[in-house]
Amino acid sequence: MPSCVLAYSGGLDTSVILSWLLEKGYEVHALYVDLGQPAEDVQAILDKATNCGAHSARSVDVKEELCRDFAFPVLKWQAKYESIYLMGTSIARPLIAKVAVEVAREVGADSFAHGATGKGNDQCRFELAATALEPSIKIVAPWRMREFRQTFPGRSEMLAFCKERKIPVTASVAKPYSRDENCLHVSYEAGELENMQTHGAALIEFAMTVRPCHAPDRSEQVTIEFEQGVPVKLNGQRRSAYEMVAELNKLGGQNGVGIIDVVENRFVGMKSRGVYEAPGMTVLYAAHQCLEQLTLDRDLYHLRNRLSPELAEMVYYGLWYTPKMEALSKFIDEAQKTVTGTVTLELYKGNIEVVSRESDFSLYDAEIATMEGGETYNQDDAGGFLKIMSLPYRVAGQRKKLLEKGK
Repeated sequence: MPSCVLAYSGGLDTSVILSWLLEKGYEVHALYVDLGQPAEDVQAILDKATNCGAHSARSVDVKEELCRDFAFPVLKWQAKYESIYLMGTSIARPLIAKVAVEVAREVGADSFAHGATGKGNDQCRFELAATALEPSIKIVAPWRMREFRQTFPGRSEMLAFCKERKIPVTASVAKPYSRDENCLHVSYEAGELENMQTHGAALIEFAMTVRPCHAPDRSEQVTIEFEQGVPVKLNGQRRSAYEMVAELNKLGGQNGVGIIDVVENRFVGMKSRGVYEAPGMTVLYAAHQCLEQLTLDRDLYHLRNRLSPELAEMVYYGLWYTPKMEALSKFIDEAQKTVTGTVTLELYKGNIEVVSRESDFSLYDAEIATMEGGETYNQDDAGGFLKIMSLPYRVAGQRKKLLEKGK
């Protein structure tokens, strides 16, 4: 009997997939990966899987690992896919695959099953990670099987399947958008959001955030302390990685921070529209950037910024467990050694303003930078500097004039 570990959420899709795999003769081990999805009864989800016939069902809590070992390393890069998206879904998928591979080894399963569709990015993220960690593992992706799609061409058929087999689900046929969430962010897509004329923020009932227009008419300050690029204290209190993100989700969310509406380029080639909320990570990105501006050498800062879009692309595509990512991780750890200090921000109706920043590694010298008098910086030196810098351009200009005269 073939055996698989199924990434299982207990929602409509994975509930159907679990029962379908059982009917196809698989021994199914249901795996719920706890990423900080809010308002879910995990034990009820596991009981449901067992009642439906799963050989085993377990939950693995990886909230701390997600923030500490996945989100915070990406934060060090200031990485945003296509300059805007903080990639909360992208960051989580390789971790789900990692846990699935570990469970497969434990229970002796030879396959990893998931509910990602053949049109989306998640199939890439799951499978590139799983096969890198366990090259021999087999992939079971029902949505890429014609037989499965013919059986379930739409949600109506899936709901009918569940009703016939008495599988409890809370989904309904009418749904204005789909939602995926973890402690880093919540994403909204599909349904009415596929219409480019739809005002996404007005349509969505946000889980973490209020729209800026509904935020309080008062500002709120937060102070974040970093050690080597990693946030460690919030308002003077040391916090674990997950605690840091969770508390900033509340503080940022109640002030309308972190909502974006974007049309992005998927790895598989098509454009898709997503609305995202990531209040906590948005605040951390802003604070981290402020501290970097103070502590990073110009050339190193510019080099990191040139590499950042490539790192973001790798994360978005799912290229996490690769030699290139390993090498870049060593680079960023070295580059962030001086990014230590404290930043205070003010949050107000979706806006983030800098109140103060300080670091023992600060490269800012008021005596040098001041526009007032002072001889620490001798302005006479700038003339020679510019004469040397302009040499190749003066030579090229002279050559151009000679060529123009010869025409």
